[in-house]
Amino acid sequence: MRNTFAALLASGTLGAAIPPASAQAQLDFTLVNRTGYTISEVYVSSMSSDDWEEDIMGRELLEDGERVEIEFTQGAKGCKWDLMVAYDDEEEARWQGFDLCETSVIELHYDRDKGTTWAVYE
Repeated sequence: MRNTFAALLASGTLGAAIPPASAQAQLDFTLVNRTGYTISEVYVSSMSSDDWEEDIMGRELLEDGERVEIEFTQGAKGCKWDLMVAYDDEEEARWQGFDLCETSVIELHYDRDKGTTWAVYE
């Protein structure tokens, strides 16, 4: 089943995520960039957290058309996670409440005419 989740471009600072060993396989997902832009930063944070932590991409970039495997390690709990990406032009997009226990792929898209970004996930 595919779902769509929309978000407007926003500004701010954000961070990364880390869950428990027992939930690791459930929370891992593939992030696919289909926005037409380079993503320079990716942050994943538990919905229950007020802190975005650190950029999980480090110094790497996620070019348009590329994908990256987001793997969790011990530390965090729960299925509901927020996602934020920053593009190389410093614009940002955020989503809240991805159920990573049920999601294996998140594909990001951007509509230049409308100025919106959205995620299709399965």
